[in-house]
Amino acid sequence: MTEQLAQLFRDLRNGALATLKRDGRPQLSNVTYLFDPAADTFRVSTRDGLAKVANIRRDPRVSLYVTTASGRAYAVAEGRAELSAVAADAHDAVVEELIEVYRAIAGEHPDWDEYRAAMVTDKRLVLRVRVERLYGLIL
Repeated sequence: MTEQLAQLFRDLRNGALATLKRDGRPQLSNVTYLFDPAADTFRVSTRDGLAKVANIRRDPRVSLYVTTASGRAYAVAEGRAELSAVAADAHDAVVEELIEVYRAIAGEHPDWDEYRAAMVTDKRLVLRVRVERLYGLIL
């Protein structure tokens, strides 16, 4: 990955995730993500039952698009998504990973017990993508 494009993913936290619908057209979802440049991977907390999750289960190819506020720079990361199991217990490995993602993006939660319970109630899971291709433009 070129350093400038990777820097966009490090600097930003919000983007549009494109998955593929059954008919082949893109389905776009606004997401908040965590990018790990050392592993060329991004992670997203999401919920079971959403269109993006159903699309990924059928076809794991995804793209994540990010842009600066001015629109003068953008980057697209392509890869194959992997979905964790759905959070089933407030102390399972999925909830622990969701906490790790939350902390890296937003810092400390005011009530971790409440957060853990919500992850199970919401049927949360982690969407992980290792970047296979990166492209974009920086003006």
